[in-house]
Amino acid sequence: MAATSISQLAPPGLNQIIRVRITRIWDCIVPTSQRVIGLAFLATNNQEQSIHVQIGQRGIEHYRALLIEGALYLLSAFRVSRPNINLIAVRSSQIIWLTRRSHVIPIDDYLGPYPRHSFDFNCEHHLPQMANRNRFLAGMLTKPGEHDPYLTSCCATKIFVNLELNETAMVQAMKKPWPKMVVKDETSDKTLDLFLKIGLDERTARNTIANNKVTANLTAVIHEAALTDGCDRTIGNLLYTVATKYPANAIVHRPKLLQYVVSSKIKSPAQVEAAFSFLSDVASDNFKQSEFEEACGVGVEVSVEEITQTVNEIFEEKKAEILERRYRTSVGELLGSVMKKHRWGDAKIAKQLVDAKMYELLGERTAADDEKPSKKREKKEKPAKVENKVAEVTPAPPSEEELNPFLIFPAPEDNIKVHTEVFFSNGSVLRCCNTREMLDKHLKVTGGRVFTRFPPEPNGYLHIGHAKAMFVDFGLAKERGGWCYLRYDDTNPEAEKKEYINHIEEIVQWMGWEPFKITYTSDYFQELYDLAVELIRRGHAYVDHQTPEEIKEYREKKMNSPWRDRPISESLKLFDDMKRGLIEEGKATLRMKQDMQSDNFNMYDLIAYRIKFTPHPHAGDKWCIYPSYDYAHCIVDSLENITHSLCTLEFETRRASYYWLLHVLGLYQPYVWEYSRLNVTNTVMSKRKLNYIVTNKYVDGWDDPRLMTLAGLRRRGVTSTAINAFVRGIGITRSDCSMICLDRLEYHIREELNKNAPRVLVVLHPLKVVITNLEAGSVMDLDAKKWPDAQDDDKSAFYKVPFSNVVYIERSDFRMKDSKDYYGLAPGKSVLLRYAFPIKCTDVILADDNETVLEIRAEYDPFKKSKPKGVLHWVAETSPGADPLKVEVRLFEKLFNSENPAELDNWLADLNPDSKVVIPGAYAVPALRNAAVGNTFQFERLGYFTVDKDSTAEKLVFNRTVTLKDTYGKGGK
Repeated sequence: MAATSISQLAPPGLNQIIRVRITRIWDCIVPTSQRVIGLAFLATNNQEQSIHVQIGQRGIEHYRALLIEGALYLLSAFRVSRPNINLIAVRSSQIIWLTRRSHVIPIDDYLGPYPRHSFDFNCEHHLPQMANRNRFLAGMLTKPGEHDPYLTSCCATKIFVNLELNETAMVQAMKKPWPKMVVKDETSDKTLDLFLKIGLDERTARNTIANNKVTANLTAVIHEAALTDGCDRTIGNLLYTVATKYPANAIVHRPKLLQYVVSSKIKSPAQVEAAFSFLSDVASDNFKQSEFEEACGVGVEVSVEEITQTVNEIFEEKKAEILERRYRTSVGELLGSVMKKHRWGDAKIAKQLVDAKMYELLGERTAADDEKPSKKREKKEKPAKVENKVAEVTPAPPSEEELNPFLIFPAPEDNIKVHTEVFFSNGSVLRCCNTREMLDKHLKVTGGRVFTRFPPEPNGYLHIGHAKAMFVDFGLAKERGGWCYLRYDDTNPEAEKKEYINHIEEIVQWMGWEPFKITYTSDYFQELYDLAVELIRRGHAYVDHQTPEEIKEYREKKMNSPWRDRPISESLKLFDDMKRGLIEEGKATLRMKQDMQSDNFNMYDLIAYRIKFTPHPHAGDKWCIYPSYDYAHCIVDSLENITHSLCTLEFETRRASYYWLLHVLGLYQPYVWEYSRLNVTNTVMSKRKLNYIVTNKYVDGWDDPRLMTLAGLRRRGVTSTAINAFVRGIGITRSDCSMICLDRLEYHIREELNKNAPRVLVVLHPLKVVITNLEAGSVMDLDAKKWPDAQDDDKSAFYKVPFSNVVYIERSDFRMKDSKDYYGLAPGKSVLLRYAFPIKCTDVILADDNETVLEIRAEYDPFKKSKPKGVLHWVAETSPGADPLKVEVRLFEKLFNSENPAELDNWLADLNPDSKVVIPGAYAVPALRNAAVGNTFQFERLGYFTVDKDSTAEKLVFNRTVTLKDTYGKGGK
């Protein structure tokens, strides 16, 4: 069969093209209509074919299918008469349906007149990532009378059905006009009818149906109130308010409130709002009925006469103002004054009385009442001329959030509200929150203090992203007068090393943080095991024997493991066998029984325990089963009574499993909040990538100064103060996917070092200058400033530099040809040597190539009469023929050329070959001779440098921390 294109058959109004290629069979372009997408699959000879599907630019999925002879394609897209289709069997041919959001398509609309009992469907989820916002409504249909399976919005589903179609009939069918799709949604119709019965207008009802969450809540409220047969509009509007605004932390009391609404004991929006406020405070605790009724005004009757009297009093009080402003008077303010005195009065009656009183006082509205008041333009006085050209700009005061970024976090005693809602595929919703009893028990242990934790995995060195995590975790605890644990999340013994554990503890201290306690997840291995046994006993975990590949496949298909429903006693015995080392590694895992049909892939029966016959760095060889992060992390948070469990946004989808596990075990639930991770340009932050370039020696270890590891930054000369200032300046936000420019970090580094780094003179590429009018061998000790604002009477602010007849300047500070915009040295030109004298170039000694400058001859001005513009740094010989102090200087640039190398397929090719330049023979002043490892200096005109650990007694090594140039500061902070 030759390749054929059917793009000419596309109907109007298309918004996407889907291309389907089937090996050796067909090249088919199927358009995407506004309502439904169809993919047509064709094949012959029952051969297994490879199908390549590309949908727009969103991604590529590969499917393999057995396709029967003839055609299998979307029945709704092309008209095919009944005689041309013969049902032959249910086998493994595939048809993929993609439906657009808010459209729910019954199977009957596609199968036409065929008897329902003739078909056997197998519906299952596919591409679960497309269904995060909509639960899938589906079922198995094997007998007449069962519920219809549905395909819902933003969801892709495989329907297994074999159809045989004559090819000629298929081609003729495709040439017919594109049919109009009539979508029938019986569920939506029933829901709409239910909402109309309680008095909602049709527009509101339809808008409500478009919101799945409100629809579910309102449907539940109507059933709880036993009003499925309808009610008057007043009660219906109150039910709608309950469905949309009811406090989630008090869901257990909602039926009680609905009883008051149905019985008209609570009959106004004000009373409902008062009920919300009261129930939100009591949460799930019991309350006294009398207190509730008092708070909600139950039994309080406000007569029309009382409201009328109050309206008259208010109008009499504000009469002059109303007469002056007429109908421009704010009716809302008048009504507010009335309702302030009669909180439980009928607002509609009050509004009618206010309107009537306005008409009685003012009469009919006039055209003047509708005119907008004219705004008188005041002449702006011209500002007085300011003699100073540059005006002082007063910086705006910092915002409250900038002064204290931790204001966004709640107090521990407020941790009783619903943390999150976990939606299950069966339609139920788990609203996770602490009970009052549970919270009180927690507060008794903590004394109401904030407890946080910094939980790094000891499988690598910490990087600057961890600096932000430390700032959030330790910073919140410090600001609230609480404590922060340093907890090693050591659940994977194969990747963890004692080296990493020691490094983390050292770096935390260097960053200025003091842990409350240093703990390990492995400290709780026994408690974790006991809770896992309890989890099995409660029916929420099972021992599974699927391989990792099978688990992956079953998760993709949203299928339950064959061992999911094994007896509890069997799982308990097998789990004990796992613990005792009686089962081989890889042959069994303990999995949590969550929801394999959930829209959240982090609820797909996550692994709780796996077998690893590997000694543990901290726990030794006591255990051969180890808990997973998903199982251990939340439980240890609870066991340590953590009040605020703070993590980065990639963990947000794990909230459901976090709270589900604590809920089913009946454990205290910390407050979880996610913030954006720190991404810095021109580097990689992934531990996997960092480990790769370290182990493969693309860099010189974990503390290479080019890396954004904290050890690397420290070795480069960056201070912890600068890092913390950088992190604080970024703030604690949920704005993800943003890259922070490296210049911003360098700005904070300069700000810190400018205050703390003493100035010295160093020449990187020395060029010899012989001063001919200064006696050879004579040496003068001159004063040089350590600090630019040094006072003359402060001797500690100065150091001595020798000046002799042989000095060295930077080779780049000399040119053979002068120019107006050049301030360096040139033949016949003068410059000032910093802290010394002006010198004038009188001669140049060239090499044999007549280009390379070997030496410069110059004369100095001992009386400093000349005033040259150029100022150069320099270093002199301390004695005749003796070179100055020789040091090695390492210049570091960005490690990667691209801002975001992690996005590149070949990210290693983006490594900057010039990221490290070593200068072995730089000259320095003698004052640097006793510099110690970690000391930082400003090399004048060059940048900030720190003494590296590779230094020896014979030779100092300096790392450039940052240059003097500040591009970030100039652009605004």
